[in-house]
Amino acid sequence: MPPQSEAVRPGTDVITVGVGGNTLGFADILFRCLELGQGSGGVGRPCKDDLAASIPGKLNTVSRDYDEMLARLHEKGPHAKILAVGYPTVVPEDTSKCRYNDIHRFFSITQGDLEWLRQDVLAPLNKAIEKSAGTQDTATFVNLYDSSVKHRVCDAGKWVEGVFDSDDRPALVHPNARGHRNAADHVTSEILNALAPTD
Repeated sequence: MPPQSEAVRPGTDVITVGVGGNTLGFADILFRCLELGQGSGGVGRPCKDDLAASIPGKLNTVSRDYDEMLARLHEKGPHAKILAVGYPTVVPEDTSKCRYNDIHRFFSITQGDLEWLRQDVLAPLNKAIEKSAGTQDTATFVNLYDSSVKHRVCDAGKWVEGVFDSDDRPALVHPNARGHRNAADHVTSEILNALAPTD
């Protein structure tokens, strides 16, 4: 498949972008945390101990690539409003909600590593996207983090599934239908704002 940016034309009005997690390597980080947490009894921060030193460099790569992407999109669609969509929050402040070895939550990831993932990996990922969006006058950051605070993986009304969903299908910490609806609501609102006539 050709790059999606190839669809952008000089007359394009709005571009939505939802990227960054793959550049960060979140799936690889998640699998490594699952692997390292096995047999730990939920104690310690084995994933942080193993990966923490590599995260700043990965975040720098996200920022650099995001800046370059936004510049390229602006070049191809100079009049387009670019909506840089962030990620929802997935780990609660109170990680004791996340029972160790529960496949519908974070399975074998320890509570200590969950705190690290929230504070030092996922929150900075959103900050990197927001900062990049701020470098372009035509870009707007779409914040999904704040609206999803009470709907994380280990919350009763979750908008993001755990390692497996309630039907025991692999979900790997991705939004469910309610999470996608929340994202769609926020993006739709920003699209309408972008297309609203100005006086």
